[in-house]
Amino acid sequence: MKASDVKFSIDRALASPEFHEVLGGITKVEVLDDYTIRLRTEKPMAAILNNLSHDCIVVLSEKYVKENGDKIGQKPMGTGPYKFVSWESGDRVVLEAFPDYWRGEAPIKNVIFRNVVEETNRTIGLETGEIDIIYDVGSMDKNKIKEDGRFNLIEAPQARVEYLGFNVKKKPYDNPKVREAISYALDQKPIIDTVYLGAAEPATSIIGPKILYSIEVEKFTQDIEKAKELLKEAGFPNGFKTKLWTSDNPARRDMAVIIQDQLKQIGIDVTIETLEWGAYLDGTGRGEQEMYLLGWTTVTRDPDYGIAELTSTETQGNAGNRSFYSNPELDKLLKAGKVEMDPEKRKEIYKQAQEIIRHDIPMYMVLYPTQAVATQKNIKGFKLGTMNSYEIYEVSIQK
Repeated sequence: MKASDVKFSIDRALASPEFHEVLGGITKVEVLDDYTIRLRTEKPMAAILNNLSHDCIVVLSEKYVKENGDKIGQKPMGTGPYKFVSWESGDRVVLEAFPDYWRGEAPIKNVIFRNVVEETNRTIGLETGEIDIIYDVGSMDKNKIKEDGRFNLIEAPQARVEYLGFNVKKKPYDNPKVREAISYALDQKPIIDTVYLGAAEPATSIIGPKILYSIEVEKFTQDIEKAKELLKEAGFPNGFKTKLWTSDNPARRDMAVIIQDQLKQIGIDVTIETLEWGAYLDGTGRGEQEMYLLGWTTVTRDPDYGIAELTSTETQGNAGNRSFYSNPELDKLLKAGKVEMDPEKRKEIYKQAQEIIRHDIPMYMVLYPTQAVATQKNIKGFKLGTMNSYEIYEVSIQK
């Protein structure tokens, strides 16, 4: 890897409609020598270092990308401790340790990532010894694994929010009283207790406590009578019929059923439509949905990414703002937050931004989840991050 590869990778991200907003403000990437680059920005960029850590900015080989084009997704090349060996679609990715990695060769020579869709099957694989580490431990299996001396259960709060989104360009969700009514009709506790078995915290703000400058905004507490009154004021005294989109994610499917049941109490008749993940992203990006369930991981742990991507007018659609929400006052604050270098002033900017979002309700914040990973007892050195990420470079198997 050389500086020219870094320049190529950043320029590539800047040219991407989906990721341009992450690095928007960088006007020029200059190569000074083989191991030095200079970034020029139009204005100060308070979040530049955090945003450069986003995984969409991973450094790629310019030569390799130009030679392989779109095929790099099936045969990738990076700069990490492992190199790609093979990929079987829907089943597995095989890696082997790269001996010339700059930190030294990894202790584990071969790594196989298996795609095991069913939670129960992942747990069975752990129990039989076929699998060493399982990710996304199912809620039903956590206690069983925790009590079994053969395994380690690792849990960590994530820099993530799960939310119920409203397409504010579609009726009746263009009416803020409807969005507020739904927010007062919902109760997070049954979702956390039933779907997540307690492995989550009720959400209030768009960014959770693991994100810089997160605050506790006013919480919606279930109040059915208030919700009915708000619907009446909005012109829907008898409720209305609507559709709720969800992907084929099991937790979101279960969440949708609870939301459907809770909204019946205020006369809203919800039909749940479950879409395959690709079709779901395409449809919500085009704005075909009415209500929808989705999540957002702030991988940079900075509010510039955690808030702006979901609510800025500039990011409507596939870039992140699938509610198609727009508020000029909020846009102004988000732009100010990007360039403000004083931490205290920046903190106040994002405090105001979170309060505006709470007032406007382009989405109802459901919960901040906890991630759970289980390993065999002899697995040492595994690290679980707060962005649904993990570090396997230092993992070893104790004999």
